[in-house]
Amino acid sequence: MVSKKVLFCATVDYHFKAFHLPYLKWFSEQGWEVHVAANGNIHLPYVTRKYNIPIQRSPLSIQNLHAYKKLKSIIDQNKYHIIHCHTPMGGVIARLAAQKARRQGTKVVYTAHGFHFCKGSPYMNWLLYYPIERILASHTDCLITINQEDYDLAVKHRFPVKDIKLVHGVGIDVQRFTPVTEIEKRELKLQCGYKSQDFLMFYAAEFNKNKNQSFLIRVLAQLKNEMPHAKLLLAGEGPLMEECKKIATQLGVSNMVHFLGYRNDIASLLQMSDLAVASSYREGLPVNIMEAMACGLPVIATDNRGHRELIISNKNGWIIDRDDIKTMSERINTISKNTKLQAQFGQCGRTIITNEYSVNEVLKEKQEIYTTYMDGMEDLNWALH
Repeated sequence: MVSKKVLFCATVDYHFKAFHLPYLKWFSEQGWEVHVAANGNIHLPYVTRKYNIPIQRSPLSIQNLHAYKKLKSIIDQNKYHIIHCHTPMGGVIARLAAQKARRQGTKVVYTAHGFHFCKGSPYMNWLLYYPIERILASHTDCLITINQEDYDLAVKHRFPVKDIKLVHGVGIDVQRFTPVTEIEKRELKLQCGYKSQDFLMFYAAEFNKNKNQSFLIRVLAQLKNEMPHAKLLLAGEGPLMEECKKIATQLGVSNMVHFLGYRNDIASLLQMSDLAVASSYREGLPVNIMEAMACGLPVIATDNRGHRELIISNKNGWIIDRDDIKTMSERINTISKNTKLQAQFGQCGRTIITNEYSVNEVLKEKQEIYTTYMDGMEDLNWALH
């Protein structure tokens, strides 16, 4: 009897630790061998075999050629039933490496965690990324999109893929990310050195041009007189962190902006906070926003497709035009003074995540896709040899 095998592939292995453990576990519980190919050496539970592949984020890196050759050899040797690839370069290399296997019956699934070409994207993004995704679609059995705009785009442009599905992201653990009482929130603030009356705004993201944290610092500078107890908590690291620190100092709000660095206690930080904010230009379906909503926080965020997917203005938060410092500061000031509205928005956001974006709901959606290909396993040509 041929052993049932699934291969998950991404640029870096941390991607699976952060977002996909429930799905690795599900395959393992079905009696499948679970293999992972990615750059890195971290331990992953539920995995039968793990391959360190030198995939690089830059498409120009020569290491990607070595990664392709190594991955192709692994795929040809193992005769996988299903290959599920993630991340831009992981998706490119895996689909190219799986061409022979796919002709023999392997099913290839690719999750697009937000196309780099979308409404408002630079022309160069369309020129570079659109043709690549369109060509690779013909080497894909199922394209999974995680927001409505990407799904509509793939359908409208008739991507030559066998099937296009919309799945509600990677799934949020609503038991871990859950609201706390006001008493518990105050206690968390005090434990972390804040005052109970401090109004804490939270944003977890890499410090880069797209995430645009400098915008939030400029917003805070507009609020420092009206909201002296406001604090902006920025979790994460990245190339623009030092520049953001300089901006905070120049604007006189360095004592109000707290740079937290890399954190593995995001759930507690969210539970301690009063408001989630986000300033990015481009998102697919932001996990940081979904986690904040699961914790019952209202959200105020800049306009992009990922934020529009999650935030309904006047229901669970507000969407603000890009770089509109005035409106952003006004909205923050408004909600800081209205605890009833905070609770109302927070409860609505929690309900949205629980009903549509929880791990349980997303697992149901993925099970349906995976089961479709499991049912057709007897058709695999290589299984006869």
